[in-house]
Amino acid sequence: MEGLFLGDDEADRETYRAAIEQACDIVLGEFLENATPYSGAAPEELADTLAEFEMLPAEGDGLEAALDRASPVLRNSVGVSDPHCIAHLQCPPMVPALAAEVLLTAANQSMDSWDQSPAATHLEQQFISELCALFGYDETKSDGVFTSGGTQSNFVGLLLARNRILIEEYGVDAQKNGLPPEARDLRILCSEAAHFTAKQAAAQLGLGESAVVTVPTDTEYRLSVEAFDEAIVDIRANGNRPFAIFATAGTTDFGSIDPIEPLADRARKYDCWFHVDAAWGGALALSDAHADKLAGIESADSISVDFHKMFYQPISCGAILVRDESSYDLIDRNAAYLNPERDDDAGVPNLVSKSVQTTRRFDALKPFVTMQAVGREGLASLMEYTIDLAAEAVELIDRDPDLHVIHDSPLNVVLFRYVPESVPADATREAWTGRVNEAIRDSLLEDGEAVIARTTVDGINCLKLTLLNPRTTREDIRSLLQSVVARGTEFETNPDELYS
Repeated sequence: MEGLFLGDDEADRETYRAAIEQACDIVLGEFLENATPYSGAAPEELADTLAEFEMLPAEGDGLEAALDRASPVLRNSVGVSDPHCIAHLQCPPMVPALAAEVLLTAANQSMDSWDQSPAATHLEQQFISELCALFGYDETKSDGVFTSGGTQSNFVGLLLARNRILIEEYGVDAQKNGLPPEARDLRILCSEAAHFTAKQAAAQLGLGESAVVTVPTDTEYRLSVEAFDEAIVDIRANGNRPFAIFATAGTTDFGSIDPIEPLADRARKYDCWFHVDAAWGGALALSDAHADKLAGIESADSISVDFHKMFYQPISCGAILVRDESSYDLIDRNAAYLNPERDDDAGVPNLVSKSVQTTRRFDALKPFVTMQAVGREGLASLMEYTIDLAAEAVELIDRDPDLHVIHDSPLNVVLFRYVPESVPADATREAWTGRVNEAIRDSLLEDGEAVIARTTVDGINCLKLTLLNPRTTREDIRSLLQSVVARGTEFETNPDELYS
């Protein structure tokens, strides 16, 4: 048992210090030096490497050997801190937050009941309160809770919306009695570019994906208000009940922000719950230069915010905010062994009553330490730099005749394509363009030169730069674009490589 747990014995403490130091060396060496931006290892190669280790050995070889065996895992991970790792909404975590991870994992507070997390509970509540104020909510009436991220936050927002409409309009407590027949008529409206979790949540809530009506977007890939008005008229004409409007502040592909204020007006008009998925774009609220892009968000009934995107926190770290704290009554429950009613009467804050999780990490410590270290303005400046960098990337792409910008986003994402000069006789231009761009992305990853994203726009593959990293420079972008053009030219010159 010696050295396996934190304790008063000096040997236990020294084992902990040595383990943290060894882990630090692995991160600085195997991860930062060797995994950047990716090792290039193919799936089968990684499977073979890890197959050498028995996952459930009968006997262990000690902590030092165990940590050494984690080295190939770190070495073959995506180097999220590398300037050329710019594919997904997977941010480089800030050092203050990494230090906070050490603290919160050692403390191992469970955020479900106050007696498992006394100081942590109050810190999370205070952080949530100030976060609500940042989005324009009344601090005395609003509330929120930390989540695992946007998927869970979006689910909770729509869970509250479903429970509200059923109890207020049909007199049915869904939490106790399940769904009444009328639930088949309920409809959620969102943009066709909204995150898939809108449909996922509808399915998990027993409404089915068909309950989600996707509204066409405008030329900027924002939900079209005109199309929305037509859709909601059709929904009502068919005898269905629109009960939730799901707006997006930062769509995954385009970084587009739906027209929040007009949708808030329509939510009031049609008595709909108004949820804003600001998992990505919510960080704009930190910035005096960009907060106006979220105008009207204070009217939302619920807001999803992710800290593991533009707040630069390690995964996982998110929150769901509600404008009216009484909304949580719709999912409240008491358990004698966890949050008995007498605790409610005594004012003891047990956060499990607001969460769909029971055991939950003290993730609020990470943004707390980060904010104490750099402040709101410091964090905003990092985000503003990346948005400016995206604009510079658009300029560089526009200047290159071999490249074409698809969308100029209000956030820090750029969609573009390499444009082949010629097309093989047996292919259409659209199909060939898509194939070349996919091959460019794959070859950059396989060679370990860069990790960039791919998606489809109008059915054609394209490339995507998600520029979350404040350490990425204009020169990094210039160099990467040169590599894109060079590889595209090579595939055009040797088209057989794409068919091999």
